[in-house]
Amino acid sequence: MASWNSVPLEICYQTLGWIAFFSWSFSFYPQIILNYRRKSVVGLNFDFLVLNVTKHSSYLIYNAVLFFSSVVRRQYKEKYGFDEMIPVAANDVAFSTHAVLMTLFALYQVTIFERGSQTVSKICISISTVVWITAIVCVILASQSQSWLWLISVFNSIQVVMTVIKYTPQAWMNFRRKSTAGFSIGNILFDLLGGVMNFAQMGVQSIDQGTLVNFLGNIGKTLLSLVVIFYDLIFFVQRYILYPLKAEKFPVISKETVTPLLKSSDREEKSSNV
Repeated sequence: MASWNSVPLEICYQTLGWIAFFSWSFSFYPQIILNYRRKSVVGLNFDFLVLNVTKHSSYLIYNAVLFFSSVVRRQYKEKYGFDEMIPVAANDVAFSTHAVLMTLFALYQVTIFERGSQTVSKICISISTVVWITAIVCVILASQSQSWLWLISVFNSIQVVMTVIKYTPQAWMNFRRKSTAGFSIGNILFDLLGGVMNFAQMGVQSIDQGTLVNFLGNIGKTLLSLVVIFYDLIFFVQRYILYPLKAEKFPVISKETVTPLLKSSDREEKSSNV
């Protein structure tokens, strides 16, 4: 069984992993808190949330099965070599579990807070339906051939595709509104830190083992970090360069969806006129 060659690198690996875990875990809370304070989800794209549920659910399946299943771990070592370490750590499983719960809670907020005229798009519903039907078909195929490593690689691929897709609706909404009002930048700050730490963790493992196999053996985790960093930088540009909030007099979504801040301003203006 593969083991660490350097104790300091092992400690560094674990430290980076848990920093990534806490960063990504905390990244859910700024948006949830912002929604609660405003009693509104206007400005948060619903397609982003729905796709996020599929993404994190798929990632949880991949991480949990590879981490806990002795059969899948054996198949992984047979494919990549028995000297290779399993590229999923306890923090990966913990993060995925927490992420699914927090994303579902954010969806719950959509049902109880002001949401304007926004709904989940038909495109998003279609994508989610196709993805889960495909996953079910793959489960059936894998059960017949006992190809469990292939099956979880499918879920890993799903989470990568969802990661690439999920940010696009929010970025597009910000572009169309010329505003990031209602979308928490705190979420992006923690998200970016998590992506950097996650990638650095895999780098430390590669240095210790003297191989890049772990990047290829868990290509989903590798691409996850790179995609997260790419989109987070886009959101930073939107927030601080293209559409800075301090330059906005009224942070509105559209003619149909107005933030509580604007409504409050309207009420104050009417009151002063009286």
